[in-house]
Amino acid sequence: MNDKEKLQNLRHTSSHLLAAAVMELYSDAKRTLGPAIENGFYYDFDFTEAVSENDLAKIEDKMHELLPKWTEFTHKTVSADEAKQMFAGNEYKHELIDDFASKGEDLTVYECGGFVDLCKGGHVDNPAEEIGAFKLMSVAGAYWRGDENNKMLTRIYGTAFSTQKELDDYLLMLEESKKRDHKLLGKTLDLFTFSDMVGGGLPLWTPKGTLMRNLLDDFVWELRSAKGFEKVEIPHVAKRELYETSGHWTKFADELFHITTREEHEFVMKPMNCPHHTQIFARFPHSYRDMPQRFANTTMVYRDEQSGELSGLSRVRSITQDDAHVFCREEQVHDEVVAIWSIIKDFYKGVGFEDLTISLSMHDPDNMEAYLGTEEQWQYSEGQLRDILEQEGAEFFEAPGEAAFYGPKIDFIGRDSLGREWQVATIQLDRFMPNRFGLHCINEEGEKEQIVMIHCAIMGSIERFMSVMIEHFGGAFPVWLSPVQVVVIPISEKHVDYADDTAAHLTEAGVRVEVDDKDETMGNKIRKAQELKVPYMLVVGDKEMENNTINVRTRDGDQRGEMDIDSFTNEIASKIVQKLLDL
Repeated sequence: MNDKEKLQNLRHTSSHLLAAAVMELYSDAKRTLGPAIENGFYYDFDFTEAVSENDLAKIEDKMHELLPKWTEFTHKTVSADEAKQMFAGNEYKHELIDDFASKGEDLTVYECGGFVDLCKGGHVDNPAEEIGAFKLMSVAGAYWRGDENNKMLTRIYGTAFSTQKELDDYLLMLEESKKRDHKLLGKTLDLFTFSDMVGGGLPLWTPKGTLMRNLLDDFVWELRSAKGFEKVEIPHVAKRELYETSGHWTKFADELFHITTREEHEFVMKPMNCPHHTQIFARFPHSYRDMPQRFANTTMVYRDEQSGELSGLSRVRSITQDDAHVFCREEQVHDEVVAIWSIIKDFYKGVGFEDLTISLSMHDPDNMEAYLGTEEQWQYSEGQLRDILEQEGAEFFEAPGEAAFYGPKIDFIGRDSLGREWQVATIQLDRFMPNRFGLHCINEEGEKEQIVMIHCAIMGSIERFMSVMIEHFGGAFPVWLSPVQVVVIPISEKHVDYADDTAAHLTEAGVRVEVDDKDETMGNKIRKAQELKVPYMLVVGDKEMENNTINVRTRDGDQRGEMDIDSFTNEIASKIVQKLLDL
């Protein structure tokens, strides 16, 4: 068991402890379910009285009181009737029991410290010793089973760690993350907005935000173009048959936006791009001499996310993907994967994530119904990616159950300035979609040869990636990525013309510059520029006009003093071209 699984088990155990404490304090409450989640755990309850965040302290105290008695888990398998007797009067548990029984799944109950719950397992052996620290974080409403037609329950969120230090470090990180919240900074820096008239989860990008998106996408394209990719474009809707053939319909039918035409034809807003790209490849027969074919396409896809799951740019309904697909022969897979890998390394160096962790995301052999193909096919594809990673000398860990339904993948994980991990780029190996669409090339013997499809996204979702970038830099972006790179500040009205001339000189060199000629004090102008995270402030007055210079300040308070305009222009232009991170 790896460290991540141990932490998940610890947090799942903590959710049981939370439920036990709640049931002691609110005996008429009905408990439902409580999983471990990315940063902690939660448990949903149907209370007969209002419970708020003011009640968390006493619930937490009760958890501490119970914990010393939680020394060992025991479990047993029970019948549906036995389970219903154990949870008599709890319609939520009864519904779960019926669901599990209808699927032929075993019903297991776990007991610890006198508390019994319906559960599939995944706990620490001795909670009293292994749960070092926990904290209840918040209270929220949540529909039973995520269905807005069901009753609204009370969800209590918490987090847990093996040691108090880990908890303290996490809480400190949360405090810092509040200051860097992309939803707040996005408004302050005027990067994006949301409108109730447009709809939740559908961000609108301002000129500054659009500029940043384009800068990032242009960087990806610059790297892809050098590796032989070609741009393609596709429509935003497609017939359902396309996704039935690809296999996506079975998996994602409930998450799609459905469209019925006036002639009763069924279309959907595209939830992903790969099926469209297969049809570009299939437009005419390909010789082995044509291979590989590399298509790149930055375009939006759409998912019918539930309102309660939407969160700023992190979870949206319109998702811009910097998507690409390589159609190649078997013997070309290694070189194509390595080429994409080099793009990923170069891109993330330019955006401040140089040390990427690599995961080989594999299928779950105990849940083959979740995937296309056979166990043997999966082992072959996973072995191929594993060999590539080993031959390239990469350090990586294996993650069973994390593969896409159509193939294994290499996932790249970045750690931001607060120590949080984010899954960023991905390379996915797919033999099933080419087979379902009958994609092939004509080989040297004149025979049809099935090809391999490699899915690759560098940023993945640009919306989600922007949220990570905003919080990673706290809005203080590298010079090359900053919407405004320089603000020229004239001390008084008589210095405005010189400020305009300075700005024109910088603009000619490709620098994004503004002149703040408002009737305000210089101090106010400098503070405003710092709040907007502008990298450089150039103050000009009598002395600078006389010497044909500028007085340079940075957003972090460094006063560089007087500089020759050409020297500064050359310095900042070099930093932009090289995509340097430091000022």
